[in-house]
Amino acid sequence: MRKARRKSPEGLLKHNLDMCSRHGNLLEALRLYDEARRDGVNLALHHYNVLLYLCALDGEKGSNLQRGFEIFQSMVIDKVMPNEATFTSAARIAAAKEDPDMAFDLIKQMKGFGIVPKLRSYEPDIVREAELSANLKVSVSAKHAHKVYETMHRLRAVVRQVSETTAGIIEGWFKCETTVKVGEENWDVRKVKEGVVKGGGGWHSQGWLGSGEWRVVRTHMDGAGICQLCGEKLVSIDIDPKETENFATSLTNLACQKEVKADFVQFQEWLQKYGLFDAVVDGANVSLVSMHTFSFYQLNSVVKQLRQMSPSKRLPLIILHKNVTGGPAQHPNNKKLLEHWKNSGALYATPPGSNDDWYWLNAAVSCKCLLMTNDEMPSGRDYLFSKMEGKASAHCSFASLIYPISYINPSVPDAPTTTQLGAVLTG
Repeated sequence: MRKARRKSPEGLLKHNLDMCSRHGNLLEALRLYDEARRDGVNLALHHYNVLLYLCALDGEKGSNLQRGFEIFQSMVIDKVMPNEATFTSAARIAAAKEDPDMAFDLIKQMKGFGIVPKLRSYEPDIVREAELSANLKVSVSAKHAHKVYETMHRLRAVVRQVSETTAGIIEGWFKCETTVKVGEENWDVRKVKEGVVKGGGGWHSQGWLGSGEWRVVRTHMDGAGICQLCGEKLVSIDIDPKETENFATSLTNLACQKEVKADFVQFQEWLQKYGLFDAVVDGANVSLVSMHTFSFYQLNSVVKQLRQMSPSKRLPLIILHKNVTGGPAQHPNNKKLLEHWKNSGALYATPPGSNDDWYWLNAAVSCKCLLMTNDEMPSGRDYLFSKMEGKASAHCSFASLIYPISYINPSVPDAPTTTQLGAVLTG
């Protein structure tokens, strides 16, 4: 009976879509979907969820986002009962289209189906932005300067990038006549400096300072983070030491709940023994850039570049699963490489059955260093951060991250992939 189900059109479609999900192949998934619709195959919840997940994953292309909405509408028409994953993917598609109202409305619709939203359902920044943008619009219209100030800083703290709608509201505020008169003309310079230090270099919390008309223009940052209008360079806004300590403690407590405590404590002791690192590498994901097999060549290229970036020229900490011992690891050159990393105190193998995310996250926070990963984990790392309160979790979820960018020389098809490190993302 089970074998018959697997060989049915629905079963074959499920298997093929699962393969597309594993390899991130949206185009093939859409082809299979269109073919199934033509052939009259009955699509179930799992089929739709895989398709929506892939559309949300490939959110930079407008046409794919539109296909995602069409698939979601077909699901509604076919009266297939959605679940939490369905709405979360749909909300992410809306977020990618910069439609905060739709994203937030989709989350609210979950309650109508008797579904309790999970923390990841609220994960897209634009869902949180929808509420703040609405509050900002009301405050601007009412000319409540202190509320505008407060809401703008809430946006700064929790939203990575505002939508065009919110940007328009902010521009409107600075261009209106009210802003000419709201600023303090005499302020305590000492308090301002203290506020900047306390806020990590980002804001002073003293309200609007100065009076007169604002000059409002649009510009962009180049790859080095330099403004093309004023020539100033973006800087990372730090969190204060107390919040960093609280965040590290929260992370450790969660890890000990999820992992075998003795294993994780052993890792922390090892980390103390080998000292601070300038960078931590999520080995399992970095080695899979632009391919679906483990590549020590790829991983070693990244490690070398990070070592060159390091002020001390020290090897970064490489976190790998302990079960990465077969296949490519048995090649003499790779065995020699692993031994070199191990003897240098730069390799930590996580125990079998453990989630290595906890290890590289903890190491990056403990060492206050760069984190090299190719895993954005929309429902993974950000979900873990959402379980911890304070601006430290929001900041660390995207500050001090580096992503690998791979290049292939088209004139030499069999040449190894060249990897360069992408820009450091700062909060």
